[in-house]
Amino acid sequence: METAVNSRTANGVATGGAGNLVLILDYGSQYTHLITRRIRQLSVLSLCISGTSTLDAIAKLKPRVVILSGGPHSVHAAGAPSFPDGFIEYAEEHGVFVLGICYGMQLIVQKLGGVVAVGEKQEYGKMEIAVPEGEWGLYGPEAIGGHQTVWMSHGDEALKLPEGFTVVARSLQGSVAAIENRSRRFYGLQYHPEVTHSTQGMETLQHFLLDVCGVTADWKMQDVLEEEIKVIKGMVAPDEHVICALSGGVDSTVAATLVHKAIGDRLHCVFVDNGLLRYKERERVMSTFQSDLHLPVTCIDASEQFLRKLKGVKDPEMKRKIIGREFICIFDDFAQELEEKLGKRPTFLVQGTLYPDVIESCPPPGSGMTHSHTIKSHHNVGGLPKEMKLKLIEPLKLLFKDEVRKMGSILNVPESFLKRHPFPGPGLAVRVLGDVTEGNALEILRQVDEIFIQSIKEAGLYDSIWQAFAVFLPVQSVGVQGDQRTHSHVVVLRAITSEDGMTADWYYFDHKFLVDVVRKICNNVRGVNRVCQDITSKPPATVEWE
Repeated sequence: METAVNSRTANGVATGGAGNLVLILDYGSQYTHLITRRIRQLSVLSLCISGTSTLDAIAKLKPRVVILSGGPHSVHAAGAPSFPDGFIEYAEEHGVFVLGICYGMQLIVQKLGGVVAVGEKQEYGKMEIAVPEGEWGLYGPEAIGGHQTVWMSHGDEALKLPEGFTVVARSLQGSVAAIENRSRRFYGLQYHPEVTHSTQGMETLQHFLLDVCGVTADWKMQDVLEEEIKVIKGMVAPDEHVICALSGGVDSTVAATLVHKAIGDRLHCVFVDNGLLRYKERERVMSTFQSDLHLPVTCIDASEQFLRKLKGVKDPEMKRKIIGREFICIFDDFAQELEEKLGKRPTFLVQGTLYPDVIESCPPPGSGMTHSHTIKSHHNVGGLPKEMKLKLIEPLKLLFKDEVRKMGSILNVPESFLKRHPFPGPGLAVRVLGDVTEGNALEILRQVDEIFIQSIKEAGLYDSIWQAFAVFLPVQSVGVQGDQRTHSHVVVLRAITSEDGMTADWYYFDHKFLVDVVRKICNNVRGVNRVCQDITSKPPATVEWE
């Protein structure tokens, strides 16, 4: 569902003022989302679109600054992605500042007449750079004449700069690390200022955006809330009704509260028990909806329907898409029932889609498709059938999780809801590897997960962890329980820390805590004789196993 773009909104997200947008063109770097987040942390709106977007799509957003992201490509490779024809002329004519990062810098050098070649010494990881004395646009006074640690990730390098460009930083190996042409408003960084390994990266971005480009730090969540309400009111006619799919998590709860504030009782919430919920999730969630949120919620038990469709399905992408289709079928049926009751069929469906969902469900530039690499289809993004009869309202789809929690706080959503760990839309279907209907895998997983989560809460660790859960593996191992040989199931415990779910580190538990949890699981969950811990970060792994 597309909404109009005007001077203060971009696809339903408040811009904080005309001509104040920082637009990132994504060329496939794993760090592109971090650029978006870091800039928003400066109270500046940033949006990310495909690096191969049309010039018209870019111009309609009226950016003040365009950042060309990094990417895995070489500018010399056939089919390497690039900005559209006419972009350079557009930027100069409209006074747009352009910053290229890594691959983006190499694009600037090549397209403006310089030379990029394979470097004699490739640079990956932490490196030292030196900023010479002078008056540079990219660096503030505190950085001039000094050294700083940055994060490099490149094999090509700029050998000859386009006319009018100046080198403003070099690595200690002598490679070009930063360039600029202040008169043309083109700048480049060969390293990634957005990652924490670049120790002064945030200062560099802040100086460049606020002091050099003149961007105003006036993007606030209150503005986003007010603009979203205006967008929803403009989208939904006064006599139209809306269905909201509630999961009991932060995202759908904030989305429902926001839409309810905009249209009142014309919002009809539905909670679907798909047979893939956590231990006693249905009872707990419905109680909270009624007692804390005071939202009118209809609960539909569709567990048999979902599990019947999933029987025998092992492919994780297929599971996600089946679940997405079944959800929409249920919502369509619910809409039909409301039509009979109200005399008018609801035309919209609200979903709590977030920005990471959108990013992870899109394909890469230079791959024959568009945008970033498809990591997995989210059930409310890549899994929706084309024949869906309901139009989508996704008021949070350009926000990160921490931003959604801030909005929820403004909307007075109970803190207990805002602090809940994320739970995937497909539920336990992506935590039981393989066929979810085989044996008693779901029941075993529910019991293991409940013990793990309750132990975390009892230890006072819940708020320090971004997400924690258990995974059921489709393998069995030999064990000894009660002096008898057993051949039972293996489960995995995973807990991570993160800011937004796009990157994550595993949580380091105290040894005694793990010993106690494993003992509880093996003693209380029949059919489990081995417990493992997942200590993989993201990347290379995703948060969920499927």
